[in-house]
Amino acid sequence: MPLHAHHINQNETVLDSAFDGGLDEIPKHRMPAGIQDADATLRFVRDELMMDGNARQNLATFVTTWMEPQALVLIEESLDKNIIDKDEYPQSAEIERRCVNMLANLWHAPDPTGDADAVGCSTTGSSEAAMLAGMALKVRWHRARVAADKPASKPNLVMGANVQVCWEKFCRYWDVEPRMVKLDGATHLTAAQAAAACDENTIGVVAVLGSTFDGSYEPVAEMAKALDALQAATGLDVPLHVDAASGGFIAPFIDEDLVWDFRLDRVRSINASGHKYGLVYPGVGWILWRSQMDLPEELVFSVDYLGGSMPTFALNFSRPAAQVIAQYYTLVRYGFDGYRRIQQQSRDIAMHIADGVDKLGPFTLMSRGAELPVLAFSLSDASNGFTVYDISHELRSYGWIVPAYPMPEGMEGVDVLRVVVRNGFTFDLANMFLTDLAKSVDRLSGAAAKRVAFHH
Repeated sequence: MPLHAHHINQNETVLDSAFDGGLDEIPKHRMPAGIQDADATLRFVRDELMMDGNARQNLATFVTTWMEPQALVLIEESLDKNIIDKDEYPQSAEIERRCVNMLANLWHAPDPTGDADAVGCSTTGSSEAAMLAGMALKVRWHRARVAADKPASKPNLVMGANVQVCWEKFCRYWDVEPRMVKLDGATHLTAAQAAAACDENTIGVVAVLGSTFDGSYEPVAEMAKALDALQAATGLDVPLHVDAASGGFIAPFIDEDLVWDFRLDRVRSINASGHKYGLVYPGVGWILWRSQMDLPEELVFSVDYLGGSMPTFALNFSRPAAQVIAQYYTLVRYGFDGYRRIQQQSRDIAMHIADGVDKLGPFTLMSRGAELPVLAFSLSDASNGFTVYDISHELRSYGWIVPAYPMPEGMEGVDVLRVVVRNGFTFDLANMFLTDLAKSVDRLSGAAAKRVAFHH
């Protein structure tokens, strides 16, 4: 979460309500002295939120911005349930267990429908899931080093410079060297680079199934093969974690022939975000391990809580059950075929936008939405007199939120725009976006210099 310094501008300490009656003057940085009318407070807070962007036009976020009204009913009815209170809300706990087993089946975990449950849990999102996966990797490495009577003080984690920032956070918080591999012309880590960066202090390699920079999949199977060869040559047994924050809910449905999951023996854990292409509002994520041996038992706590004994492995304790229940709704509601149709539709729309961007002329596509429904594109000619940042700013005038940013280390000097297509974004909206993108380019290039007078 962002940290906010404590500062108060004395000229901005009072907010005025747009409606008479029901509200006192509201201090910005202090609680008001008295009780306010509920309806007036609702109007007041709604007014405050008017300046937020329209979530449906937010083409920057991977996070779900639309759910069916039936799902919203379940969410509202479950907001008061604490998922951690398994003794108090046993059916919510059972629903979480079912979701874990469904995902284990989807990701081909060994015998997920046998007598033993799959090994995993829900989280607040992939960031927490990544922390848990990293902790398990570090403890397993440390345990092996101690057993071999070798130093265990300098662990490192191998990953490409394109990883999500949560992995850098994990390394900083848990005292692990982030071995960030500089990209070499490609937009993600290669198998050869991953294996070459490993040594006896490597706790694992992170493979990204769906880069946030351009939506591309890293070659997980090739990485596994390279790490197998590394072990055969050196004896180093380096586990592979797949950060499938987005791709974990895409590849199983529309890239069924792609082998990236627990079908690869080298893959020991996988995380995914239910609130991205899992089609659930934030925040819910999932972390699964290949087997019980991959989750060190010393990390799992047995907690006496509200009259029951409960095993738990999480950074957060109390959190709402609502999003877990919403995840169960989507898995049951859509089933495999429904997810396949939804994700294919998103990919088709992303590729349609890519075709439209290509036809506009001044852009070079870095990706076309052929993996994640995400496309990234740069300006072909820097002499246009404007930048991708100017285009991003121009698109805001039409309500579109499209991020512009530099590519990671190894691709210095390349700045791109990125469009993320999600469930709820239609071909009609895509065409509106392309029209507005063309207008933005025309306006910046001077082709739209002629002004039309305003008519009442």
